[in-house]
Amino acid sequence: MGGFYRSLIAAGFGGQGIMVLGQLVAYTAINEGRHVTWIPSYGPEMRGGTANCGVVVSDEEIASPVVAEADVAVIMNNPSLEKFKDKVKPGGLLIYNSDLVNYPNPRTDITVLPVPAHSVALSLGSEKVSNIVVLGALVEACDIVSKEACLETIKEKLGKRKPEFLPMNLEAYKKGQEIAKEYLSK
Repeated sequence: MGGFYRSLIAAGFGGQGIMVLGQLVAYTAINEGRHVTWIPSYGPEMRGGTANCGVVVSDEEIASPVVAEADVAVIMNNPSLEKFKDKVKPGGLLIYNSDLVNYPNPRTDITVLPVPAHSVALSLGSEKVSNIVVLGALVEACDIVSKEACLETIKEKLGKRKPEFLPMNLEAYKKGQEIAKEYLSK
């Protein structure tokens, strides 16, 4: 199997914007002309329960949309860390919300990127943009989608829905990129 193939698992509490993060990656990849699958999964309780989604981005048709092993995981809460930390392929990337997730002994065979998404989002005016902070870190730290294309997707999808929050979302995205750039240059 040649060509480009990346898989992402994003997981957290319902209401943390996990599905939106996955959708933004998926829409961006579609805009880039790639094959994409996005599969949501919710725990029994919608808000406060666990929610996760799997995204596969490929140059070729995707045989299985199920992400058993991910190139990248985005983890927004401790139950999700327990569930998914071992599903990242060796050499992969695990990004976690360091404000809400405690990961004292991270795996050494993957890149682990702590992002204080909650506090950054609050400093921008709303905890609701913590998913966009993490999205910025994600696209900065790996090549699942291009940074510029993702920025356009944010403007298109989030700008239409709630234009008044677009400046905050764009700032959140930029802050996430800066955090990842700084951390990964160490």
